[in-house]
Amino acid sequence: MSGKPLARHDMLFHISEEANINRFEPRPSEYTSEPVVWAIDDAHLRNYLVPRDCPRVTYYAGPQTSHADRKILLDRGSAVVAIEQRWMERLEQCRLYCYSLPDQTFECLDEGAGYFVSRGAVVPTGVEVLPDPISELRRREVELRVLPNLWPLRDVVIASSLQFSIIRMRNALPRSTT
Repeated sequence: MSGKPLARHDMLFHISEEANINRFEPRPSEYTSEPVVWAIDDAHLRNYLVPRDCPRVTYYAGPQTSHADRKILLDRGSAVVAIEQRWMERLEQCRLYCYSLPDQTFECLDEGAGYFVSRGAVVPTGVEVLPDPISELRRREVELRVLPNLWPLRDVVIASSLQFSIIRMRNALPRSTT
């Protein structure tokens, strides 16, 4: 792993559907060569305000985003989290726990996505209960889009000049054949 150190964030976060996590232990990951604890910075926390296994397409304007892409894909706000319709009821009933993590042992794995990893165990400094993730998305001025199938949006976003994170697509409905 070759993450680069960034300016201190003072606090990073881990969102979970599990209450009462006292210590995060490094776990194997398909994205790293060794076990790690994952964290997210505050600017990208919005991407995780849904149930863990929920497939999602998340995007926002970055420094290289064209005016046309902003106008077409971000017409109502600065960031979008899109989920499949079949996950909406679970999102409405979901309670999330936002664990605050000190950043001392973390390094940035992907600045555009706000991903940080620690090779050592991490003890949270606090936890905030988020009983209504949809309200939390609104509070953060994130547009929630609910679609029958995420694949068409995913393809458009990947081909655009937007910054994006596409998460848990292995749990998405198959591509439509029509």
